[in-house]
Amino acid sequence: MKRRDFARRPGCSVEATLDLIDGKWKGVILYHLQGGTQRFGELRRRMPGITQRMLTKQLRALEEDKLVIRKVYAEVPPRVEYCLSELGESLKPVIDILKAWGENHQRLLSCGPAPEMEPVKKRKRAA
Repeated sequence: MKRRDFARRPGCSVEATLDLIDGKWKGVILYHLQGGTQRFGELRRRMPGITQRMLTKQLRALEEDKLVIRKVYAEVPPRVEYCLSELGESLKPVIDILKAWGENHQRLLSCGPAPEMEPVKKRKRAA
Protein backbone atom coordinates (compact mmCIF):
# COMPACT_ATOMS: atom_id res chain seq x y z
CA MET A 1 0.00 0.00 0.00
CA LYS A 2 1.54 3.28 -1.08
CA ARG A 3 1.83 5.95 1.59
CA ARG A 4 1.46 9.65 0.94
CA ASP A 5 4.14 12.22 1.72
CA PHE A 6 2.95 14.29 4.68
CA ALA A 7 6.23 16.12 5.28
CA ARG A 8 5.24 19.58 4.06
CA ARG A 9 1.53 19.81 4.79
CA PRO A 10 -0.32 21.36 7.72
CA GLY A 11 -1.94 18.75 9.94
CA CYS A 12 0.46 16.17 8.57
CA SER A 13 0.90 14.28 11.85
CA VAL A 14 -2.85 13.68 12.18
CA GLU A 15 -3.12 12.71 8.51
CA ALA A 16 -0.17 10.35 8.83
CA THR A 17 -1.67 8.62 11.88
CA LEU A 18 -5.10 8.29 10.29
CA ASP A 19 -3.50 7.01 7.09
CA LEU A 20 -1.95 4.14 9.06
CA ILE A 21 -5.17 3.10 10.82
CA ASP A 22 -7.66 4.16 8.14
CA GLY A 23 -10.62 2.14 7.05
CA LYS A 24 -13.17 0.03 8.83
CA TRP A 25 -10.96 -2.84 9.99
CA LYS A 26 -7.39 -1.78 10.80
CA GLY A 27 -8.25 -0.22 14.14
CA VAL A 28 -10.36 -3.26 15.04
CA ILE A 29 -7.51 -5.63 14.13
CA LEU A 30 -5.07 -3.58 16.22
CA TYR A 31 -7.54 -3.64 19.11
CA HIS A 32 -7.86 -7.43 19.02
CA LEU A 33 -4.10 -7.90 18.78
CA GLN A 34 -3.66 -5.90 22.00
CA GLY A 35 -4.75 -9.08 23.77
CA GLY A 36 -1.69 -10.91 22.44
CA THR A 37 -0.62 -13.07 19.53
CA GLN A 38 -3.44 -14.49 17.44
CA ARG A 39 -3.85 -16.72 14.46
CA PHE A 40 -5.72 -15.68 11.34
CA GLY A 41 -8.76 -17.81 12.20
CA GLU A 42 -8.98 -16.35 15.70
CA LEU A 43 -9.02 -12.83 14.30
CA ARG A 44 -11.63 -13.82 11.74
CA ARG A 45 -13.91 -15.26 14.44
CA ARG A 46 -13.62 -12.06 16.47
CA MET A 47 -14.70 -10.02 13.44
CA PRO A 48 -17.59 -11.88 11.83
CA GLY A 49 -18.35 -8.99 9.45
CA ILE A 50 -14.97 -9.10 7.69
CA THR A 51 -14.27 -11.28 4.67
CA GLN A 52 -11.21 -13.49 4.48
CA ARG A 53 -9.90 -11.44 1.56
CA MET A 54 -10.30 -8.14 3.43
CA LEU A 55 -8.68 -9.49 6.60
CA THR A 56 -5.72 -10.71 4.55
CA LYS A 57 -5.44 -7.35 2.79
CA GLN A 58 -5.61 -5.36 6.02
CA LEU A 59 -3.10 -7.59 7.82
CA ARG A 60 -0.68 -7.24 4.91
CA ALA A 61 -1.04 -3.45 4.99
CA LEU A 62 -0.47 -3.38 8.76
CA GLU A 63 2.56 -5.62 8.32
CA GLU A 64 3.90 -3.40 5.53
CA ASP A 65 3.50 -0.38 7.81
CA LYS A 66 5.41 -2.28 10.51
CA LEU A 67 2.51 -2.20 12.97
CA VAL A 68 2.01 -5.97 12.94
CA ILE A 69 4.48 -8.86 12.88
CA ARG A 70 3.57 -11.97 10.91
CA LYS A 71 5.25 -15.17 12.01
CA VAL A 72 5.04 -18.28 9.83
CA TYR A 73 5.83 -21.70 11.32
CA ALA A 74 7.24 -24.45 9.10
CA GLU A 75 4.51 -26.97 9.90
CA VAL A 76 1.94 -28.92 7.96
CA PRO A 77 -0.60 -27.40 7.81
CA PRO A 78 1.17 -24.04 7.98
CA ARG A 79 0.58 -21.99 11.10
CA VAL A 80 0.68 -18.20 10.87
CA GLU A 81 0.46 -15.90 13.89
CA TYR A 82 0.10 -12.15 14.14
CA CYS A 83 1.14 -9.85 16.95
CA LEU A 84 1.72 -6.16 17.45
CA SER A 85 5.18 -4.84 16.71
CA GLU A 86 6.82 -2.32 19.01
CA LEU A 87 5.41 0.43 16.79
CA GLY A 88 1.97 -1.23 16.93
CA GLU A 89 2.21 -1.44 20.72
CA SER A 90 2.80 2.32 20.79
CA LEU A 91 -0.70 2.77 19.29
CA LYS A 92 -2.37 1.09 22.29
CA PRO A 93 -3.28 4.39 24.01
CA VAL A 94 -4.78 5.70 20.76
CA ILE A 95 -6.87 2.56 20.22
CA ASP A 96 -7.95 2.53 23.88
CA ILE A 97 -9.09 6.16 23.66
CA LEU A 98 -11.00 5.41 20.45
CA LYS A 99 -12.68 2.46 22.21
CA ALA A 100 -13.61 4.57 25.25
CA TRP A 101 -14.97 7.35 23.07
CA GLY A 102 -17.01 4.86 21.04
CA GLU A 103 -18.46 3.24 24.16
CA ASN A 104 -19.43 6.65 25.54
CA HIS A 105 -20.95 7.68 22.21
CA GLN A 106 -22.97 4.45 22.03
CA ARG A 107 -24.19 5.00 25.58
CA LEU A 108 -25.27 8.55 24.75
CA LEU A 109 -27.19 7.35 21.73
CA SER A 110 -28.90 4.51 23.56
CA CYS A 111 -29.82 6.64 26.61
CA GLY A 112 -31.60 9.29 24.62
CA PRO A 113 -35.38 9.26 24.41
CA ALA A 114 -36.77 6.87 21.86
CA PRO A 115 -38.19 8.63 18.84
CA GLU A 116 -41.97 8.64 18.89
CA MET A 117 -43.65 6.76 16.10
CA GLU A 118 -46.42 8.64 14.38
CA PRO A 119 -49.44 6.54 13.52
CA VAL A 120 -49.89 5.95 9.83
CA LYS A 121 -52.94 7.82 8.61
CA LYS A 122 -55.13 6.30 5.96
CA ARG A 123 -55.95 8.54 3.07
CA LYS A 124 -59.54 9.06 2.17
CA ARG A 125 -60.43 8.04 -1.34
CA ALA A 126 -61.94 10.63 -3.58
CA ALA A 127 -65.48 9.74 -4.53
